Amino acid sequence: MLSFACLSPHPPIILPNIGSPEDREKVKSTVIALESLAAKLAAAKPEIIVISSPHPDWGVEVPLYFLTKELKTKNIKLKTYLTGFESPKKHFEKGKEIIRSLPRSASGRRGAWIASGDMSHRLKEDGPYGLHPSGPKFDKKFIELLKKKDIRGILNLDPDFVEEAGECGLRSFCMLLGALEAAKVSWKPKILSYEGPFGVGYLVVRLV
Repeated sequence: MLSFACLSPHPPIILPNIGSPEDREKVKSTVIALESLAAKLAAAKPEIIVISSPHPDWGVEVPLYFLTKELKTKNIKLKTYLTGFESPKKHFEKGKEIIRSLPRSASGRRGAWIASGDMSHRLKEDGPYGLHPSGPKFDKKFIELLKKKDIRGILNLDPDFVEEAGECGLRSFCMLLGALEAAKVSWKPKILSYEGPFGVGYLVVRLV
């Protein structure tokens, strides 16, 4: 049973010990959105937290820093799953497998899933990978499909288009979508923020 689920970006620059006050001000919407999720996660009272991410370090550390601030206990069981190079469809199926494998108590174990990942890294000329027309188009398209809960559309995004966009979060997001389907959880995407001041798209969405 998933009582909380969200999509979270993971730029190290939003951590106080890494980013400058000036940098953090530029991504203020992202920080506020993530901080708002902390109370939601605490209210869900998760017994286990699952994080899917393309990166093992800041991909886990950044979401946890913001989202677990209001938890009464820091001893919650944590499971981390890294994405690979398989297709989004494969990760969607992997998400189903993961949620089915989680232990359940007699009353149904409460779980939280944080899908960590950034959007396109090619939104600006001075961004990490420069500007590519597919960058902004990918971010816009993904958000549109998510709002409509068009899972088929997300899973069938053209691979060349996705690669040109230089994203890193799609497979992580698809893993969560698979978990939600397998868990038969009623979910509704609430876009809390989206911005890309440094040439990388940061998307914060609450699903459950």
